[in-house]
Amino acid sequence: MDNLNGMTDEQLALSYIDGNNRAFDLLLARTKSKLFTYILFVVRDRDFADDIFQETFVKVITKLQQRKYTNSGKFSAWLMRIAHNVIMDWYREQRAEKIVEPTEDNDLSNLSGNDLLDTNVENQFVNDQVLRDVRKMMNMLPPSQREVVFMRFYQEMSFKEIAEATGVSINTSLGRMRYAILNLRRMAREHDVVLQLD
Repeated sequence: MDNLNGMTDEQLALSYIDGNNRAFDLLLARTKSKLFTYILFVVRDRDFADDIFQETFVKVITKLQQRKYTNSGKFSAWLMRIAHNVIMDWYREQRAEKIVEPTEDNDLSNLSGNDLLDTNVENQFVNDQVLRDVRKMMNMLPPSQREVVFMRFYQEMSFKEIAEATGVSINTSLGRMRYAILNLRRMAREHDVVLQLD
């Protein structure tokens, strides 16, 4: 297992393709939290997120066993692309017009920027309020903008990875981010919200 721990996600995927089941177990352990957080953020329902997560990994296993993965980039981007497609298929089946329905039950509180902040108690209080305000405003963004903001800032994906994961051009993902930022700024102005972390 120590030998596997030193491998990249891409190397683990290729090792699994070659028949090493332990490589897949480690790959799953490394990626499941990030993937589930992304899915839950988009679908806003834990039961649906569980179903989509499981379906995503069934597709990942199938594609790996069919040798449809080549080490041509980051495994995480490939994984997110599959999850994105499963989510889109699910929404098509539901005949929903919107990807995400904002609810009061899930206001992105499962995402926390607190780990990134090294502050005193007063600053922490202000930062917590800013992050709550940002989450509320993100809930009001159109689904495609919300998705790109989440992938960029919470999953730290590049615009190239976002484009690959969502099946659009880099320019489209950049445009969605631009409009998301413009919309967030507009909402902040309209509601007198200060978006600055101390």
